[in-house]
Amino acid sequence: MRLNYPVVFPLNQISFVGEDDSEYFCQLYGRRFNVLSQTYPLPVDEEEVRRSELHHRILKFLFNGKNYVGPMKDVLAPREGKERCRILDLGTGGGFWAIDLADEFPTAEVIGVDLAPIQPREVPENCTFELCDLDQFFLPYPNEHFDVIHARFMHTGISNFPRFLNEIARMLRPGGLVILIEPDPEPIADGKTATELTRSGQPSGMRGWFALWEAYAQCLRDKGIDVKVPSQLSTLLTNTRAFDRVVTQEGNIPIGFWPKDPTALTIGQLAWMDYDIMLPALKPLFLSAGMKEWEAKKLIEEAHQDLYYPLVRPSARLHIVHAIKKATSL
Repeated sequence: MRLNYPVVFPLNQISFVGEDDSEYFCQLYGRRFNVLSQTYPLPVDEEEVRRSELHHRILKFLFNGKNYVGPMKDVLAPREGKERCRILDLGTGGGFWAIDLADEFPTAEVIGVDLAPIQPREVPENCTFELCDLDQFFLPYPNEHFDVIHARFMHTGISNFPRFLNEIARMLRPGGLVILIEPDPEPIADGKTATELTRSGQPSGMRGWFALWEAYAQCLRDKGIDVKVPSQLSTLLTNTRAFDRVVTQEGNIPIGFWPKDPTALTIGQLAWMDYDIMLPALKPLFLSAGMKEWEAKKLIEEAHQDLYYPLVRPSARLHIVHAIKKATSL
């Protein structure tokens, strides 16, 4: 079992996190944040680890009990003369996906990378966690080094997503698999997005909920984050010219207790818990953007009211893309 893990900075300078990891955190408006990046907008405390676990459980239900989409087993199949397979989990959060993959593929080396040491200290022998700000020009990993690269729920920490995808292409071996999963920030009510409702002149039925997510999207824009990235994952990946067999899927995630199907109901309950935790986590972002205390409190309380007592059926949309790197990049 590994009890500590390296911090990988640019130029491959490495140090190790011990039992005292306080230097990697700071306090802001009563919540704990990472110190490596000012771009990522959310806290990195126990509540956010809980949300990371909820994301993991939601996706396992969405993927029918699996941890991934795409030809993972084929890509990681042992081949004579081939060195040990390597899996890179970017934005690993609580590390749940990396640990599960290390258990499922014990002969593979799994590396989970995040901004803060919020992962377990005791993990499978073939799993390592590293700290690195992924929003930089060059990531400190070799060319064509990984067989699988996975990134989910982390585009809000990346100011230049096309550059980030080019780095993924550089680090992935030919024939390797990339998996990208990002939530669309646009809220949905009764199957219609905010944009569709605005065009039709219909009320959303969740005024407070829609107002909060519009404020969130504006805060992201102000921080230089492209909020259209999730819906453009396939196009952005294709634009690297490094991948073929790009497969795009959408996951419609119910929020709450309204679905009749048992699996959808379970997903809806988990999503409801996710958003219940996330709403107060947005307060530091709103305050940092210049919103007054009472304004942020009112915005969050009204969104919570819509979450607790919805007049319509809220949902969210996940954009899911996987692709294989070309044998020869153009």
